[in-house]
Amino acid sequence: MIRPYHALGLVPALGLLLAPVAANRVRPLVLGLPFLLFWILVWVILTSAVMALIGALDRARERRERPE
Repeated sequence: MIRPYHALGLVPALGLLLAPVAANRVRPLVLGLPFLLFWILVWVILTSAVMALIGALDRARERRERPE
């Protein structure tokens, strides 16, 4: 069953797909990387964190709903 917090999975997708349209115009280097490459790298890492959060929320909900 889909829970409201599953919508958090859209955040990284939107960050990766929509923001580079604006971020592509920025030219500075961040940690030696072009800004757009740095942006994508950050969102790949954040995607893992968001998915881990969703997994933890799912496990917590299953524990609360499981009859003992």
